[in-house]
Amino acid sequence: MARKQAKRRKQKKTQRMKMPTIRVGRLIAPVAAAGIIFATYQLSLALLDRPISSIEISGPFQRVSALQIEEAISVEIGQGFVGADLDRIHAEIIALPWIDQARVARRWPSRISITVTEQIPAAVWGESGLLNTRGELFVNAARHPPAELPRLSGPDSRSADVATRYLEVRDRLIPVGLDLRRVHLDARGSWEMTLQNGIEVRLGRRDVAARTELFLDVVANIITSRAKDIDHVDMRYSNGFTIGWNGGSRTPVGDPQRNEQEMVAARGGE
Repeated sequence: MARKQAKRRKQKKTQRMKMPTIRVGRLIAPVAAAGIIFATYQLSLALLDRPISSIEISGPFQRVSALQIEEAISVEIGQGFVGADLDRIHAEIIALPWIDQARVARRWPSRISITVTEQIPAAVWGESGLLNTRGELFVNAARHPPAELPRLSGPDSRSADVATRYLEVRDRLIPVGLDLRRVHLDARGSWEMTLQNGIEVRLGRRDVAARTELFLDVVANIITSRAKDIDHVDMRYSNGFTIGWNGGSRTPVGDPQRNEQEMVAARGGE
């Protein structure tokens, strides 16, 4: 009896240690299916891919030619209709000088369509750089910067700030018959503007937004009526401004005594 019980315990122990079996067919079937799908995909690409028969390039070509674009993307175009990487083609086009935006698309059965938009220069930056309408520097050194463009300058990292101030002030000046010719931001953060008529406006580096508003709300109207007599306007005061006349005299507007006391500080670029 004891021998039979020991035999049963040995059989149970053996059963617990038995490893599960996996049918090979269950593994092979998914792998085979994946292989068939992949092979079908590759075959489809091979059947669909073909040499690109034509490239359609459209846009207002003033600074960039269609030939320049074709040369820039020639390597990718050689990959075929399906093999060509549209994202890479787009990047190559955008990298060209004077290109602002681009759209690239496949057109069945074997044509690539490209639409480009050129940069619009809004101002000259520094000596010969060019800023677009978003204040972005897109050309570092133009051979012949358009003479009619306004001149903006300052630290390269602040180009967008200078362009934004220029656009904001210019939009407020045009309705009263004035325009901006130059905006400069020096390394210390001091702002200066020059109007189209040559009058210099000194804003300094403190309370620039408030001083700009005072200039636009009050001083711009004075300049409109006395432009030929005014040499510059100094806004670097906490309580007013000073008008510098062509003859060399100055007229403080606000508290004259305080303005004279602040003149020394103003010369320091406040």
